[in-house]
Amino acid sequence: MSEVCLSVALVTRNRPESLNRCLKSLRSQKFQPFEVIVSDDSDPNFVPQTEAVARQWGCHYISGPHRGLYANRNHVVKACRGTHIRTMDDDHEFPEDHFEKVQQRVKLDPSSVWIIGEFLPTDVASFPVAAPGEIQPRGFSNVPPNADNCYAISDGASVYPKQIFEHHSYLEVYKFGKLYLEFGARLKALGYTIRHIPDTYVVHHYVEGKRSFNDEKMKRKSEFIASYLAYSCYLPNLARSTECFSYFLMIALLTTIKIKNCSLTMFDFWQTWQLGRRYKNAFQAGKYSQLI
Repeated sequence: MSEVCLSVALVTRNRPESLNRCLKSLRSQKFQPFEVIVSDDSDPNFVPQTEAVARQWGCHYISGPHRGLYANRNHVVKACRGTHIRTMDDDHEFPEDHFEKVQQRVKLDPSSVWIIGEFLPTDVASFPVAAPGEIQPRGFSNVPPNADNCYAISDGASVYPKQIFEHHSYLEVYKFGKLYLEFGARLKALGYTIRHIPDTYVVHHYVEGKRSFNDEKMKRKSEFIASYLAYSCYLPNLARSTECFSYFLMIALLTTIKIKNCSLTMFDFWQTWQLGRRYKNAFQAGKYSQLI
């Protein structure tokens, strides 16, 4: 058993009402984290209300870098002082004893990354809670076969030993999308154990079409690069790498010749593949600071 100081690294953008619901739920917990840092990427007209909400609930408020979700995540972890960093989104709520259960699990194995599953507000929670997903060759994610030793990741509900971020960062090349899924595969390749907490969850107030960013091309590019890096570099697998490449190539080809209605063209495919190759070369050379 080791001492664990849990820092909450919460990112928000243009949703002060949602942030208020999240922080109200957090502050209702019997066990409180060591600190809560709110990094705000809001447009100027949302900033005063967002800052007021954060300070009302006793959080440390900082202005975000305004370069997208993953740049904001990298930004907020730098402000955290705890031994472990719990990522958080502004549209989450928490069941009773959530943070106490998270703290207990992390103390049992403080060197591991811990991931947390979710339910929608309309779902009936059941236990054990399903784990978040691992990246698949076609860009989506599936529940891992072994949730206690996997490369799944939860974008807004994972707990990392702080030292991970001394050398590694989320990719910032796209403002949003599936980039976070490559981070799980990357950490697995680097020797970190990723484990699931099955006895608690977050309530995710996800609303279709209400995300901070909506860009279909960016979403597709992020899916391709996450899968490409996972299976061509971090966890090499010829069959999965071939499936990834051929699937996204087919989509791009059909889109370019206007048979399929999709935003990913052949130029986008080639451009993203070249970027993936640069990241692959940097990783294999141990130049982790270039993976951003």
